[in-house]
Amino acid sequence: MIADVREGAGLHSYDGVVQDLSEAAVRTGLAALGSPALLSRPHHRRNGFPGDPGAAAGPGLGTDPDAATGSGAATGSGAGSGADRRHDEAHLGAFETGLRWYFGDYQAHRRDPLLHLAGLDLACYDREYAPEPERAASRAQHVALWPDAIDVAVTTLDSVPAPVAAALLPAVRGLTAALNGPVPPAGEAVIEAARTAHARLVAHLEGVAVTGNPDCAVGADVLARSLGAFEATKVDLEKLDERADEERDRLTTLLAQACAQLDPHLPTAQVVAGLLADHPAIEGVIEEARAVTAEVLAFTREHNLTPWTDGECLVGPAPESRRWAMAMMSWAGPEEADAPSWYHVTPPDPSWPEEEIAEWLAVFSRTALPAITVHEVAPGHYAHSRSLRRLTSPVRRQLIGGTFTEGWAHYAEEMVIEQGFRADDPRYLAGMCLEALIRVTRLVCSIGLHTGILTVDDATERFRRDAFLGGSAARSEAQRGTFDIGYGRYTQGKFAILDLRERARQQWGADFSLPRLHTALLELGAPPIGLIRAAL
Repeated sequence: MIADVREGAGLHSYDGVVQDLSEAAVRTGLAALGSPALLSRPHHRRNGFPGDPGAAAGPGLGTDPDAATGSGAATGSGAGSGADRRHDEAHLGAFETGLRWYFGDYQAHRRDPLLHLAGLDLACYDREYAPEPERAASRAQHVALWPDAIDVAVTTLDSVPAPVAAALLPAVRGLTAALNGPVPPAGEAVIEAARTAHARLVAHLEGVAVTGNPDCAVGADVLARSLGAFEATKVDLEKLDERADEERDRLTTLLAQACAQLDPHLPTAQVVAGLLADHPAIEGVIEEARAVTAEVLAFTREHNLTPWTDGECLVGPAPESRRWAMAMMSWAGPEEADAPSWYHVTPPDPSWPEEEIAEWLAVFSRTALPAITVHEVAPGHYAHSRSLRRLTSPVRRQLIGGTFTEGWAHYAEEMVIEQGFRADDPRYLAGMCLEALIRVTRLVCSIGLHTGILTVDDATERFRRDAFLGGSAARSEAQRGTFDIGYGRYTQGKFAILDLRERARQQWGADFSLPRLHTALLELGAPPIGLIRAAL
């Protein structure tokens, strides 16, 4: 999990490292899971290939948490009680179970190019978590490892379905954008070697896109396992699919009501089209995002919706290598010295065709941008990150569950409406519904694509019809489902939090409040969703 913990948790001892995803290294890593050694340092190759896959003996969960993290964190939960330690053991055990499934049963290193792309990614060095010369040296060391890491990728990626290779080729080709910066200390030869290696990876996946297995479906059993393996829970796909359909119907009704408030004489789809066309010009996107960021932070503080909203959240375009992301949060990791977090909002390039500019700007409409900002900033990802920094447990600070993280931010989008956010503006309700319809359609399409019920064309039509996406955006979302089989995690996580909230209302009675529930939840970090009942 080196790429994940380097950026998400801020463990910069792994700067300049590419995880070894060869068959031999994966077998060694799987064999070590659960041993005390794994708590110290995962298997990796550093300063060239091959490297020593062994790890020094590390601390157990019963040791002093500050010593275990090396972070100096002084406050927070997860440090002392027996219940805390048992919860952390369960959290750690869920990740071990997930990794056994992911690498052992599913063999993601053979099937999933995204795993290898994450290891090659250089954008992690763009945020100002350390002095620029230090980050530049790590980046240069990382680039020097590209040829060997790509050799491993080309050799290991022997089970990639053709639709997955085709869908990911644009992202793979875009990797070289990160090589366009200053020449590293090692010189131009390192960059040329990286470019040559990159061409081998592109050629490999281009071939797979033509000759690979045309069927991307993993099957119902594998999909259910993927949704529960890291989550300490078992997933019933049939029930989850039924609930997703009910949620789609609820959101569609809410959207129709909001649109009727705005114009009772037009059909919903026509009102939506007009709403999405109301957006700032290219040069105004960043300033509008900054204004909404200030608004959602103030609202979250006023209503005490999360325990922490301190620090500095800057707003600006993403680094060149991540310009594919229209909006994303790059937070200061809990294991690194505090530094500004970035809410990346990337306007379209003025040189693009007019139609592409219009589609891109629709994301920043005055209907969609507020809900996106609640998700990315507060009470969503940024506010969540500020709580992670207060925790003393290394498990809770470093093992950050994606389903809880995305579920929390998605839950926040509608929760703020209940608390009165923009209560007099039906555009926010419409924007929240549109974002949620995309997320719930992802869940439905993931289940459909991987159980063989839907084709990519079918999924494209579902996004067009149910989530009001245009042709290219609908197609892109459908194709993402071929390789990101768990991209229904947003709705899956939201459901888990809503269920917990209802249980808390019943259990706590008159003592229930959202600040109490949210604080208890965030004190768990970003836990497997099967363990969130510990918040009660």
